[in-house]
Amino acid sequence: YCKCTLADVKIIQTQTGKTVENKPEWKATVKNDCICTQSDLKLSCDGFQTVEAIDSSLMAKTGAECLINGGQPVASSSNLSFNYAWDTSFPFMPLSSQINCS
Repeated sequence: YCKCTLADVKIIQTQTGKTVENKPEWKATVKNDCICTQSDLKLSCDGFQTVEAIDSSLMAKTGAECLINGGQPVASSSNLSFNYAWDTSFPFMPLSSQINCS
């Protein structure tokens, strides 16, 4: 039995120190602090922009949502990271996920 919520999904962002097309590069790390895996994890990303290509298997933007890890499970205590470049960091927020309890 697991008591997991979207609050167990953390997004940590740091500047990498690099620039892409004169914009600072950011590293966004999605962390699952839940004991269970979470799949079909979506973040709100309405208005998100980047001048750096992002591997769509890590983060795919569709409208106002971003699908993380291609919808595949994000394991407990695992980190999934992607880089993007824009003037400021983007306030990603967890929207939904499928919590997989075993």
